[in-house]
Amino acid sequence: MLRGLDIRDMLIIDRLELQFQPGLNVLTGETGAGKSILLDSLGFVLGWRGRAELVRAGAKQGEVTAWFDLPEDHPGRAVLEEAGITVEDEVILRRVNTADGRKTAWINDRRASGEVLRALSETLIELHGQHDDRGLLNPRGHRMMLDDYAGLADDLAGVRAAWSAVSQARKTLATAQKRLAEVQAEEDYLRHAVGELDKLMPEPGEEAKLDTQRRLMQGAEKIRKDITKAAEALGNMGAEGQMNDAARWLIGVADKAEGQLDAALGAIERAAVELSDAQDSVEACLQSLSFNPSDLEDVEERLFAIRGMARKHGVLADDLGGFADGLRERLAALDGGVAQIAKLEDAVNKAEGAYATKAQSLRKKRQAAAKDLDQAMAAELAPLKMERAVFATVFEEAEAGPDGIDAVAFTVATNPGAPAGPLNKIASGGELSRFLLALKVCLTEGVGGLTMIFDEIDRGVGGATADAVGRRLASLADGGQVLVVTHSPQVAAFGAHHWRVEKRQDDNSTISTVVPLDAQDRVDEIARMLSGDVVTDAARAAAQALLDA
Repeated sequence: MLRGLDIRDMLIIDRLELQFQPGLNVLTGETGAGKSILLDSLGFVLGWRGRAELVRAGAKQGEVTAWFDLPEDHPGRAVLEEAGITVEDEVILRRVNTADGRKTAWINDRRASGEVLRALSETLIELHGQHDDRGLLNPRGHRMMLDDYAGLADDLAGVRAAWSAVSQARKTLATAQKRLAEVQAEEDYLRHAVGELDKLMPEPGEEAKLDTQRRLMQGAEKIRKDITKAAEALGNMGAEGQMNDAARWLIGVADKAEGQLDAALGAIERAAVELSDAQDSVEACLQSLSFNPSDLEDVEERLFAIRGMARKHGVLADDLGGFADGLRERLAALDGGVAQIAKLEDAVNKAEGAYATKAQSLRKKRQAAAKDLDQAMAAELAPLKMERAVFATVFEEAEAGPDGIDAVAFTVATNPGAPAGPLNKIASGGELSRFLLALKVCLTEGVGGLTMIFDEIDRGVGGATADAVGRRLASLADGGQVLVVTHSPQVAAFGAHHWRVEKRQDDNSTISTVVPLDAQDRVDEIARMLSGDVVTDAARAAAQALLDA
């Protein structure tokens, strides 16, 4: 709810502070007095697009501050929380416009972007008038208005959840189909590659082992001669025989040497053991170097096959086994792909069926609510002297989406039998104002805490019709807050709070100001609205009669 508005150096306002109240707040004044400037200033602080030149002539900058009550359940709190701005029971908006056109905004003393300011303002104020293309006249918002009117938030949430499930199921199916198509496109390659790898069956570390074996075989003949010579030198005709002779000779004379040969005999014995180990190792090496010429060919063929396969697939030889496992998995996906696709298609069908059920249920509730709204509108239009007009909520099939399968539009026909069409194309200025008022009354029934502004919505009507407009505005303000700019004395008489906009001129400047009216001032102002510049006693009596009605 708007509590106050402080304007400094904006257009022809030097300094103005207004305190607004719940209920119907009426602003009146002569044409050109500056009523539109108030709305321009309010729109400026709310971030709405409007006039480019707003700073009062001669001032360095213009500034507007507005403050609002923010109840616990107000949707503006969510906007503030998302923007990281402290949420309190009151929100203060301040926006400055310098003479060179720069604009800066604050929300509760925190710098705020125009985007955040506009998002918050949409939860704070609704503006309605003959050029109301932001709200009721915009067909894109009619479905949402109907849903709010019918209280279909839970049903709509169910449809959106079902649509999300459909979207996810379709996405999963599309991904699986794409993968299957990719695998099918390379099926011949996969089967051939896996066949080759299965036939080869390379093992980790095998390449290095084969390479060592190959190099050993290639050098075997050369080193075998030297190793054979070494074996002969260590054998019975060499070191072994000589050590045996030496040991035999020393044993034969050892008893006569009085123990002096014992150490030598022990050393020879130990040497014999070491010599035996050396002979065994050399014999084993000679044995390993014994192979058929075809063995080298077999080793080389295996080694070259593994290396060639690694080069072909661009992997290391030791990684061929893991690479083969990956190809086998892709083949398994291909072999099981058709069954998987069938399961995913079934999941999509089930999700679409669940969505269709919820969307159809939502459609039925919308259609029922539309009938109620059309009847409520007929009841509202009659007192506004539009009993022959026909308001109809029209449904068309829409592409399935998160909000259902319905396109909704509010249409009117000003007379029975006349073609129906969009509000802003069928109704004249005065008729449009009354249509908008009636629609707003119906849509906001039972909704409290709203701040709505009606800019000369009573233009083009008078007498009993203007009286009916005033009554509807007063009803709309019950439990909320309505600001109305009006030239109609009948509408002004219904105000709970009344301000007069005045323009004062001197030789150097023109200043617009707003004066709060007491009971007697209200009589005089409404009398002026009835009679013009010359206020007569009869006009005052008529004004008092309007106020007492």
